[in-house]
Amino acid sequence: MASIPSFSHVCAPAPAGRTRSELKKHYRETPPSMGVYAIRSLSSGRVIVEASMNVHAAMNRTRFELDHKSHRDKQLQQDWLAFGSDNCRFEVIDLVKRREDPAFDYKAELASLLTMWREELGV
Repeated sequence: MASIPSFSHVCAPAPAGRTRSELKKHYRETPPSMGVYAIRSLSSGRVIVEASMNVHAAMNRTRFELDHKSHRDKQLQQDWLAFGSDNCRFEVIDLVKRREDPAFDYKAELASLLTMWREELGV
């Protein structure tokens, strides 16, 4: 199985020296990151690869579900309960770049990236 590349992605930095209302406006106007992410169980070596139109929110939702014992993947949930949150690594492995073309199909791009990464990682 191929290893997952490590991407350290941080949202665009807020402009320095701005007022609180300007910072809020900047946050509202900054689109969320779309992409593919992976969750790796370090104890079992199992990898789950998913895609989302808001990758960071999807990873946060997954952590919430695991913390509240409501995640749909029972094996991942069991690993989380048995070995704790430090057992799972969450990684953004690919991001979709924003396009100027208003007709660009982001969902289709995400679906193709998801398929490519699942094949690459043997998931």
